[in-house]
Amino acid sequence: MRSTLSVFDLETDAVTVVLDVDTHIEAPNWHPDGYLIVNGEGRLFRVPLDAPALHPIYTGFADACNNDHGISPDGTRLVISDRSRTDGSCIYTLPVTGGTPTRVTDALPSYWHGWSPDGQTLAYVGRRDGPFALLTCPVAGGAETCVTDTFDHIDGPDYTPDGKWIWFNGERDGAVDLWRIRPDGTGLQQMTQDDLVNWFPHPSPDGAHVLYLAYPPGTEGHPAGRDVALHLMPATGGAPRKLLCLHGGQGTINVPCWSPDSRRFAFMRFTP
Repeated sequence: MRSTLSVFDLETDAVTVVLDVDTHIEAPNWHPDGYLIVNGEGRLFRVPLDAPALHPIYTGFADACNNDHGISPDGTRLVISDRSRTDGSCIYTLPVTGGTPTRVTDALPSYWHGWSPDGQTLAYVGRRDGPFALLTCPVAGGAETCVTDTFDHIDGPDYTPDGKWIWFNGERDGAVDLWRIRPDGTGLQQMTQDDLVNWFPHPSPDGAHVLYLAYPPGTEGHPAGRDVALHLMPATGGAPRKLLCLHGGQGTINVPCWSPDSRRFAFMRFTP
């Protein structure tokens, strides 16, 4: 499989290929200092935009990292989801330059997706006594809070830049739409209502837009190797704009991928 790491420019609709490799890498994050972070084969890699190449990030014992990773709002720390020492995915943090991970979540499985703008709280999904729920906990660890567990499945929670909302994709009766909810669990609102299977909403840093991945109707889960589309919708709701069709899915934009100035975002496409 070939993996193509690319950047989409909202002002020009131009796509720039950053790196094309004959291996499987996924889920780009965008660091303010001008590099991307991806995962592959259980590890994380830094990709400088000015000289693209895969530079391994030291993650200590964590050699089973999945594609649910990200960067703290101040750019100093990483969060990873890893199962190398546990029976299911567990959330850890470590320095952005690499280091020994510090465990955050006690309950398993836990898959990270969002970091609050004030840097104090992580949003993630986990399965406890029922279906996957939207959960939060302090960055340093501690008691987790269930924000909502009223869906058949929940994934991809990501904060708005003002911290007032958490967006996520939620499944009910076979339909997967985008929703938003207050961090205290109030104000639940459905934000898409179409026949597409919508996943992984990412509010832009300027608060204007939400980027997301759209699968064809009838898709189950969020599989890889599918013809999908990237859509952009107003952060307040409304009709989306289709930006790009591509071969991808799982791994394309699982985690926050916007540039700090909200003009561009990074994504993956794959060639079998």
